[in-house]
Amino acid sequence: MNSSAAVPGFPGGTAVSGLRVYDWESNDGLCGGSPHLHTVSSEAYLVTNGTGQVHTISMDGPAEHDLATGSLLWFSPGTVHRLVNTAELTLNVIMSNAGLPEAGDSVLTFPRHVLEDPNLYAQHAVLPPDADQSVITAAARRRRDLALEGYAELHQSVLRDGPEALAEFHRLAAALVRPKVERWKEIWAANVRSQMAATEQALLELADGSAASMAGAAVARGRQRTGEGYGMCGRLTTWEDSRL
Repeated sequence: MNSSAAVPGFPGGTAVSGLRVYDWESNDGLCGGSPHLHTVSSEAYLVTNGTGQVHTISMDGPAEHDLATGSLLWFSPGTVHRLVNTAELTLNVIMSNAGLPEAGDSVLTFPRHVLEDPNLYAQHAVLPPDADQSVITAAARRRRDLALEGYAELHQSVLRDGPEALAEFHRLAAALVRPKVERWKEIWAANVRSQMAATEQALLELADGSAASMAGAAVARGRQRTGEGYGMCGRLTTWEDSRL
């Protein structure tokens, strides 16, 4: 049967990726990724293999959360998070606001002097494009180590000064992402608000006894991209047509 139905968007304006958390050891003896936060997007971890922890700094202060196969944990924007890999930690990552994390909704916990200089921040945050794997790996490790340096400073500041120390980091993060926000609004409208509007319209139609909203019934399949990318916390597996 031929169908003219449009390809459905990925559910709920969310996005999904696979993550193999870095096993690189850092100066504090722990293996894992780069601590960072997202300014507007929530994030969830569903552990599919291995063990580890996610270290967070929220308005409740620093905390450590154990992860094992089957663990499900999520957190809101503004939560600093660091994944620690103790044994082959592998996750499925689900994020709100599909398209925004890929458009720059993340701020690494670099030292303050880096956060205060957008050009210097970009130099350390962006990995070299089209380089050999060894070059990209070395750059990703340097980025992780610099983020851990700032993370240690932030951690101590929060222990000493409480939530205001995290609020100050939030202000620095907001200043860094501000130039991107107009573009983010466009992405959000296309990927998230459009699905919200479609649901609202469907509810109105169903309340009137109409099944018109189901006339577009369709199925979509995401094709896994070849190779793995370098994320903040590990090697990423992504799929086409899933907003990642």
